[in-house]
Amino acid sequence: MRDEAALIAEFARDERLPPAFSDLAARLHRPLAARIAAWTATAERRPLVVGVCGPQGSGKSTLTALLAWLLEARDLRAAVLSIDDLYLSHAARQALAREVHPLLATRGVPGTHDPALGVAVLEALGQPGPVVLPRFDKARDDPAPEAERPVFDGPADIVLLEGWCVGARPQPAPLLADPINRLEREEDADGLWRGYANAALAGPYRSLFQRLDRLVLLLAPDFEVVRRWRGQQEERLRQRLIAQGRDPDLAMDETQLDRFVAHYERLTRWIAEDLPAAADVVLRLDAERRPAETF
Repeated sequence: MRDEAALIAEFARDERLPPAFSDLAARLHRPLAARIAAWTATAERRPLVVGVCGPQGSGKSTLTALLAWLLEARDLRAAVLSIDDLYLSHAARQALAREVHPLLATRGVPGTHDPALGVAVLEALGQPGPVVLPRFDKARDDPAPEAERPVFDGPADIVLLEGWCVGARPQPAPLLADPINRLEREEDADGLWRGYANAALAGPYRSLFQRLDRLVLLLAPDFEVVRRWRGQQEERLRQRLIAQGRDPDLAMDETQLDRFVAHYERLTRWIAEDLPAAADVVLRLDAERRPAETF
């Protein structure tokens, strides 16, 4: 097995992560990779599908990317799939906005993904041969062209399925009655939008999430921290756009971001309440994304 400390140093260098990342990796990434490898050794089917659920900006992408490296170092073939890469196209969401509710134009909540695509990809990753993985370009607000999508040479031993609502379960109907923020009060007073998202969790998303063999849950201290983390993500996107010579205004400003995050608030709060009892691993993070307790 390749030296994990050297691998982490290489990863941190490639991703331009701060020196303190090595300590975080020792406390979080390395022991979690060992736990997943142990799960794989006793799994009844391949690939083992591990859900990684956490609020926006909590570090899921970095976590799953390094986990894949660490698992590969253990001679386990690990594929990474994000629920964000299953978003419906801009045109498809515009159609939902016209036909169901205007808020469905904004990507994010259940009902704005293609869970059947996720199921198909998971099935394909269990078979020999190349699998073109879905990718969504958030700057374009559309799926990336196939030529820009990565190819995984299957079969995979493990699939890390990450996303802010991975594994989420529908809320009991009475909890949908009262709006929880300004967006819901002013733009979903009758509850149609949140009811549609909840029904999606009970329907199409259930088929995808039932495929999870294990679930890792990241929790933020509170929703205000989630808003700050998401703002940091948007600033990084702005800097990437500038570096690529693209329009930085494709990233959201503060007003746009506040409204955008409000779409996620209900389910983010519900996940934090509902999923800890169902998850295999629960990681409570502090405001700097460090686990509050040693893993």
